[in-house]
Amino acid sequence: MYTPPFTISTKAINLIAGISAQVERYAIRLEHAEGLRLRKVNRIKTIQGSLAIEGNTLTEAQVADILEGKPVVAPIREIQEVRNAIKVYDLFEELNPFSTSDLKRAHGVMMEALVDDAGRFRRGGVGVVSGSRIIHVAPPAGRVPLLMQDLFEWLQNAEDHLLIRSCVFHYEFELIHPFSDGNGRMGRLWQSLILRKLHAVFAHLPVENMVFANQAGYYEAINRSTIETNGGIFADFMLQEIYNTLKNRQGEELP
Repeated sequence: MYTPPFTISTKAINLIAGISAQVERYAIRLEHAEGLRLRKVNRIKTIQGSLAIEGNTLTEAQVADILEGKPVVAPIREIQEVRNAIKVYDLFEELNPFSTSDLKRAHGVMMEALVDDAGRFRRGGVGVVSGSRIIHVAPPAGRVPLLMQDLFEWLQNAEDHLLIRSCVFHYEFELIHPFSDGNGRMGRLWQSLILRKLHAVFAHLPVENMVFANQAGYYEAINRSTIETNGGIFADFMLQEIYNTLKNRQGEELP
């Protein structure tokens, strides 16, 4: 079985223990009377944060209006992105994080009316550009199906803690860049979906929004992992962000 290159650090082990404790505390809060409202707030933050990383300019208030069916004055493409994301997150409980076909299904919804090949792996080359500089060239399109098959097989069968697997999958997914567009938002969505298997709390925790709040660190962790051929570096970053987000939301006041 293919195994992505990564090492599990002492920091990661400690963070896993810390996250486990914080998850239980956050779960108790979700069970209280304010739980329904908290879930709605988190859904809005998740959608707005993940799309903002990709350049969408809509605010949380505008996302909330679209969610409630209210008219919003904004670029048509950005409104479509939000509508698509809402539909995908409505499917959250139905999607199997270990299924390649469900990944394609989710991409088809996420990118509906935005790209011509929504729901299908790319058939051409892609790269990641920073300004005028190419910082990553993804594997050839012909290798994508096999690479994704190997990655999903590892995700489902590896014995590493699911927190580790979710992070390493996220990193490897971005390296492969299996779709022509929407890889960033799909990678973040899929990590949340994997974490949902660990605890129901992660269906309502705005993991995507926390990445938006620390974009520089997110991309630096990806770059360092690539340079050192070690997905564990990205795992350390994501585990720290998950822990921080859980801890900071324990006493957060609702708007």
